[in-house]
This record gives sequence, C-alpha cells and structure tokens, in this order.
Amino acid sequence: MVNVPSPMPSPIALAAFVLATGLTGCLHTRIGPRSLPPDRSAYSTAIADSWKEETLLNIVKARYLDPPVFVDVGNIVTNYTLTQNAAVGGTITPSGGSNATLGASVQIADNPTLTYTPLTGNAYIKGLVTPLSPELLFRAMQNGLPADSALFTTFISINGLRNQSVSLEGITPADPAFHRVRALMREIQVSGAVRLYVKENADKEPTRIIVLRTTDIPPEIRDDIAELRKLLHLNADATEFQLTAAPLPTNDREIAVQTRSIMELMKNMAAQVEVPSEDIAQHRAFPGFETGHPVPGVVPVIHIRSSKQKPDDAFIAIHYRNTWFRIDDDDLVSKAAFSELMELFSMIDTGSQKNQPVITIPVH
Repeated sequence: MVNVPSPMPSPIALAAFVLATGLTGCLHTRIGPRSLPPDRSAYSTAIADSWKEETLLNIVKARYLDPPVFVDVGNIVTNYTLTQNAAVGGTITPSGGSNATLGASVQIADNPTLTYTPLTGNAYIKGLVTPLSPELLFRAMQNGLPADSALFTTFISINGLRNQSVSLEGITPADPAFHRVRALMREIQVSGAVRLYVKENADKEPTRIIVLRTTDIPPEIRDDIAELRKLLHLNADATEFQLTAAPLPTNDREIAVQTRSIMELMKNMAAQVEVPSEDIAQHRAFPGFETGHPVPGVVPVIHIRSSKQKPDDAFIAIHYRNTWFRIDDDDLVSKAAFSELMELFSMIDTGSQKNQPVITIPVH
C-alpha cells in the first residue's frame, strides 16, 4: 500500500479553519480588557502578600541584629503571546478508499516583566529613623486609630511616664501608670471628649492643641478625665493643652510626648519574636521572648511564633535561619498591631525615589 498526499478537500479545510477560530475565541477571554480584573486582583494580592512577608522578615532579622533591607515593586508589564496552528492531511489507497485528518492548536503565554527598586538613600533612611510626628499620631487617633494600642505601639513616654522599652539586655517593663493612661485615653476617645486642632500662638506660629471637654459628657468619662489629669500632672481647670515633642512638660498645661521611629517600632516588635532558646543561649539573638517562655511584667505588643515545621494556617509566615516564624491567623491583636505598622510605613515621608537603582526581571 502506498500513501500519497491528496488534494485538500475544501470541507475539511473549512472545518480546520472553523476549529482554529473557535479555539482562538475560547482563549480570547483571557486577554485584552477582560483579563484586567483577574490580572489586577492577582497582582494586588501577590504584592500585598510579598510586602507582609518582607515586613515580617525584617522584624525577625532585627532580633538577630541583621540589618533590614526593603525592596519596592516598581513596575509590572504584562504581555500576552497568542500562537495559532492548523493542519490538514489525507491518504488515498489504490483501491479507491481515502481518509482525511485535521487538527488545530492555539497557545497563549503570559510573559510579565517585573521591576524592583531597592529602597536606599539618605531620604529613605531618614524616614525610617525619624520619630513619628506626635501630631500625625493624635490625628490618626482622632480619626479612629485606637488610642490604647497607638500609645502602646508608638510612644516612648507621655509626660514622663515611660512605656516598655527594648535594648540589647532585653525588655524593660512600662511604668504601671503608663498602661492606665492609655486605657483612660481609649475610654475618653470613644466618648468623643478629646480632640486635636492647630492654632497660632502669640508669635504667629502654629501650635498643636489637645482639648479635653468638661461639659455634656457622662459622669464616668468626667471621672476618667479627672484621673488622666492627675496621672499626667495637668492643670485641673484647663481644657486646652499644648502638644509638644519632649521628654517632660515645662508646665501643667502641656502634654509632652516622645515617639518611636519606624525602626524603633520594628526593634520593639523584634524583641517579642519567640526565637529558639538555643539562639539566645548562643548569643545569636538579643534577649527577649523565647519559644514557650513569657517575660514577666511585659505586655506583648505582638505575638510572633516560631517552629521548625512550616505552619499550615498562618496569617503570614516566613522562613529564616532554618526556622519558620509566623503570626497566627486567629490572633486578632497581633494582626492588628502588624497592620498598624504597615499603615505607619505608608504615612512616613521617605523622600523621592527618583534616580534609585532598579532591577528588571523578565519572567519567561
């Protein structure tokens, strides 16, 4: 039997064309305008997850005195390649019999190009090490940021009352009155009896003023305000107090606060990473929380757990030094503290990112 090519039957050719066209139509929904919603959602989720992982990694690295490094995602360029193929073949035999075959294929390829920008330079470092603005924090509290967690996370002191602090020797507990002040501030905040505004002083300079209402408030909130005045040594009759960035007030009509920088905030959280006990014993990490060992007298800002096995259900987890570090998905307090840190990142002024080095990676 001898197989020889036969002329292309026009119905078969038409069928091949229709098949190829049909396959193209099926894949067309994956490109063009219709691809925008799923692509945007997928890239948004991926960027958010990578930002969380990078932030958690740098917190853990700070516990080991490993300098933090941040890389920003600059651009994402996605291009699709559409390839179509159609084939028709046939055989004819001496006995007069014949048969024909047809086939078609369509392939689509997504080739994104990602651009990364290492965050360096004086402006960026200055943004990380500069204490957060007291005005910014009080305005955030006025707009709904819980006062008790904000004071606990970002404040070093208020009118001389010290928050808990971190050093290479470990964690120093806060003054008991500091915890009471932040609890009172939360109660007063919820009642709406405190606000912040800016006015000019006698020298025409802007002055930040905190107002504590004394009228049209429930009796229990009036008692909270009286206790707050006593703890902060504020004038019992004044309703307006000047907000200033200083260790101590100069008079009883001033609220003096010291705030942490983003770097200090990360180091404070780093001390509460539960690291393996052997890393403390071998001086690989500075003292703080160890796996399974709470620190007496210290109120955790955040719980960052550790294990040798990859966690199955975590809000965020990273692998570092042969150990998995995570924030549990059911730990709402830690998730809120972590989210607050990321919000503060977006608030700080890190300067222009122009003329920074970029890394462009085509993905094939």
